[in-house]
Amino acid sequence: MPQAPQDYVPVFLQIVAGIFFAASTLAFSALVGKRGRDSAAKDTPYECGKDPIGPTHSRFSIKFYLVAMLFILFDIEVVFMFAWAVVYRDLLKDGLGIFFSMFAFIGILFVGYLYALKKKAFDWTHNPTPPVPLLGADVPAMAFKTK
Repeated sequence: MPQAPQDYVPVFLQIVAGIFFAASTLAFSALVGKRGRDSAAKDTPYECGKDPIGPTHSRFSIKFYLVAMLFILFDIEVVFMFAWAVVYRDLLKDGLGIFFSMFAFIGILFVGYLYALKKKAFDWTHNPTPPVPLLGADVPAMAFKTK
């Protein structure tokens, strides 16, 4: 069935009504709104409830990035498991190969999880031992003497 131009009149009217509503509310807020009451407190940027004092680019701990990457990794694995669960019943007719392949997949994933646990990747409070002793640590003073 061919489309006639008069079929698009309701769409055109809705677009015009939307533009009119947006323009009228902006004009009304500009006319009625309070102007000229700017202050230093109002002009400062709002940073999630904190005063924007200090450096703009603060350093994040590597632990944040490590946990984020592990989350992405395990999240993608769940996507693969969901796709496997959707086709499981259909592919089960061909044999148990799909079951054992997913069993191997989960096994490899579990080994990666155990490795991350062993390396304490999920522990936010873990601080690895520094390679050199820190000043002020309980190290004998003679360890810092030179000849």
